[in-house]
Amino acid sequence: MGQPLPNPPATELIYDWNEVGRRGRLIPKDVTFFDETLRDGLQNPSVADPHIESKLELLHLMAKVGIHVADIGLPGSSPRAFADVLRMCREISDHKLPLRVACAGRTVVSDITPMIEISQRAGMPIEVYAFIGSSPIRQLAEDWDLDRIERMSAEAIDVGVKAGLSVCYVTEDTTRSRPEVLARLFKMAIDHGASRLCLCDTVGHATPDGVRNLIGFTKSIIAGSGAKVGVDWHGHNDRGLALENALWAFEFGADRVHGTALGIGERVGNAQMELILLNLKLLGLLEDQDLTHLLEYCNVAAKAVGWSVPINYPLVGHDAFRTATGVHAAAIIKAEAKGDSWLADRIYSGVPAGMFGRKQEICIGYMSGASNVNYWLRQRKIETSKELVEAILAVAKGADHILADSEIQAVVDKVRAPR
Repeated sequence: MGQPLPNPPATELIYDWNEVGRRGRLIPKDVTFFDETLRDGLQNPSVADPHIESKLELLHLMAKVGIHVADIGLPGSSPRAFADVLRMCREISDHKLPLRVACAGRTVVSDITPMIEISQRAGMPIEVYAFIGSSPIRQLAEDWDLDRIERMSAEAIDVGVKAGLSVCYVTEDTTRSRPEVLARLFKMAIDHGASRLCLCDTVGHATPDGVRNLIGFTKSIIAGSGAKVGVDWHGHNDRGLALENALWAFEFGADRVHGTALGIGERVGNAQMELILLNLKLLGLLEDQDLTHLLEYCNVAAKAVGWSVPINYPLVGHDAFRTATGVHAAAIIKAEAKGDSWLADRIYSGVPAGMFGRKQEICIGYMSGASNVNYWLRQRKIETSKELVEAILAVAKGADHILADSEIQAVVDKVRAPR
C-alpha cells in the first residue's frame, strides 16, 4: 500500500482573491498606529473613566501589540486628568516602554501649557494635538470666522513649538470642510512649525472616495510647501465605514492612522484598533508584529471602561471562533485528525484563531452531529459510546440553544449511572 500524499502547500489550499490586481503595498513604510482609547475612547457617553492602575496596564499592552503612539488625555481639562497624564508619562519612562506620548487640547494657550509642564516634569517629549473645528457648519454654530480660527491656531502652535514639542494641527470635521479653508489653515500650520496635520472624519461622514480626495489634496499642499509634514487619519464610525476608511487611508498616503480598543469613542465610536492590526497582519504587512496579546488588550480595555463586547464581535466576541454546526465541526475535526493545526485553524475561519491567542471551539446544539459530541467527549477524556452520543444528541436536538457544559455533563452522568 502506498504512502499517503503530503498536504499541498498553503498557497494551493486557499486561493486569495484579495491579491488579484492588488496595487502594491497597502501601507507605506514607517507608518505608525495612534491609539485614542484613553482620550477619544473615554468620550463615549456610556463608558467609565478607568482607575489609573487600569490605564497603566493598558499602556503596557499597547506597547506589546505594537502601538507606536498613545493619546493619553486632555491634561488641561481637570486636575485629575493632569495627574493621570503625568503618572502615565512616568510609567512609560520608568519602564522604558516603546510607546510615544501625545495629548490633546483645544487651540487655546491654556490647554497647551499643561502639556509643556508635564513634559518638563516627566522628562520626556509629548506630541501636542491641538484641535479646532474647520467646517462651515462648525463656524456657524461657534460664530467663528476664518481669521479667528487662523489666529487661535497659530498662537497655540507657536506655544508648543517654542517649548520644543512636536505639534500636530488637528482640523475637526475636516471631511466636511471647504478646500480653500483647509488650504489656508494647513499652510499657516506648516509655516508656524507644525510637524503633522490630522485629518478628522469627526462625524463619520467620509466614504473611501472622500478619504482618497482629502488625503491627496492635503499631500499636494504639503508638497507645495517643501516641508516634511506627516498626515494622520482619524475616523469615526457613524456610517459603519471607520475600519474600511482607516485601511484605505494608509493606501492613499496617510502615514499615521488612529483607532481605539473595540472602537469605543464618541457616539458609535472610532475605527477599531485591534481590527486594523488584524487586517494588516492577515494582509502580510505586519509579519514581525506579535499580536497574541491583542485579545488581552481588548479585554483589559473593556473591563476598565465597563464595556460589554458583543458576542459576535470579530476576534474578541464569545462566538468569534465557536461552531455547533455539524458540517463545520466535522471539517475541523477531520483537519485535526490529520495532525494539521494550520488546516484546522483555517478550514472554517478566515481569521486563524491561534495567530491572535485564541482557538477554535466546537460546541453541541440543535444543528450538531455525532462529530461534535465525540469531539466534546474526547476533549474531556470521557469514554464515548453509541448510547452516550445518541443520548446527548437527543437532548441537543430538542433544545433551542447551544448546550452548556453542565447540561452535557448531566446527560453523561445519567447515562453512566449504575442501573
